[in-house]
Amino acid sequence: MSREQALQHAGQCFDSGEFQQLLARRIAIPTESQNPERAGELARYLDDEMAPAFQAMGFDCQLLTHPKARAPFLFAQRIEDPARPTVLGYGHGDVIRGLEPEWQAGLSPWTLTPRDGRWYGRGIADNKGQHSVNMEAMRAVLDTRGKLGFNAKYLIEMGEETGSPGLRELCETHRERLAADLLIASDGPRLAPARPTVFLGARGSLNFDLSIEARAGGHHSGNWGGLISNPGIQLAHAIASLVSATGQIRIPEWVPASLPDSVRRALADCEVDGGADGPRIEPWWGEPGLSPAERVFGWCSFEVLAYKTGNPETPVNAIPPRAWARCQLRFVVGVDADELLPALRRHLDRQGFPMVQIATTRETMFKATRIDPDDEWVRFAVDSLARTSGKKTAVLPNLGGSLPNDIFTDVLGLKTIWVPHSYPGCSQHAPNEHLPPELLREGLLGMTGLYWDLGAAAT
Repeated sequence: MSREQALQHAGQCFDSGEFQQLLARRIAIPTESQNPERAGELARYLDDEMAPAFQAMGFDCQLLTHPKARAPFLFAQRIEDPARPTVLGYGHGDVIRGLEPEWQAGLSPWTLTPRDGRWYGRGIADNKGQHSVNMEAMRAVLDTRGKLGFNAKYLIEMGEETGSPGLRELCETHRERLAADLLIASDGPRLAPARPTVFLGARGSLNFDLSIEARAGGHHSGNWGGLISNPGIQLAHAIASLVSATGQIRIPEWVPASLPDSVRRALADCEVDGGADGPRIEPWWGEPGLSPAERVFGWCSFEVLAYKTGNPETPVNAIPPRAWARCQLRFVVGVDADELLPALRRHLDRQGFPMVQIATTRETMFKATRIDPDDEWVRFAVDSLARTSGKKTAVLPNLGGSLPNDIFTDVLGLKTIWVPHSYPGCSQHAPNEHLPPELLREGLLGMTGLYWDLGAAAT
């Protein structure tokens, strides 16, 4: 009974094809939470896959509900010794829409398909593959040691791709039941495909609309050009006042006062690498004076996601009556989320754009979170993953994207450590979602070692 035996057991599970078969079965359940017709599939994933898997490992399972959520949550727990550490795990079984017609010939979102050194299927990266890795790693420890050596709780939700409705309220209601020493979960991508990574929070995210309604209808550009305002031009100038031509944010309240030293140290040896399919980094874009890693993991970014004026499909010789843009701000700890839109209003008014209207969107605003990279639990996890892989673990203070991590940090009061088993070029949320199997295998071994070390007597 040893750590090495547990790692061998996990490796055999993967190499024998057992893990691939398990993952294929889960991917075959079309859990599209954005599709109302799939409500039954969301429940089936918990009933047929998650609950039996946890029960087989000696977990007590219970379905929890909330009126805001379209599907129940699965809560599983295995309490071995109240004096030992308690770890909360999290995953989501719902996926983005399958987009079947857009996949490559011979591929289906609901069939796990090996091709050219990759495994394809909807949810393999986000998030079925990731929480399946963690669950099987836990099983490898149990099969080898006969116990975890720590207390484990797990929460599986089925609405993350629709903004996690009800998750915050559920955690507030069941705060005592979900109490733990820390959260260890997996989502998002590694820094680079071959480098084990942990991230300790997430950038916040706010989507909003900017629009100008100048008049009821369009007017001939020959008869009225130069006499009446063009909302498309006005809105373009308004947006240009928010961010420079090279992507630097111009609203002081939208960026932190500085980059903490612990964040700089953590990112000093982090090189952003999207893999062979990722875009090439443009060093001139974004906040000057920062490294690429600092720009995406330590700073804020503003994006225009969509822009419309006139009729793009069939342009006519008319001055359009209106213009609209969907915008997004990703922000980090140190930025006051409650001040984002008021600061935007003040800025637009100062710049002479009182006609620009601001409206929030249906997307949930995610708050920025980050725990200290020098925290003892972080060092523990980083050292464990490095011991298993033989590689230096990358430490990201927060994910470049956004997760409902503030629910775990602010509502449940947890330290949060995320160990991603994906990579930036995985086509997450797009057709042809995939992962290299060697990345999944390395993730399985890394989590087996981490869970083994959590159960060690000295932990």
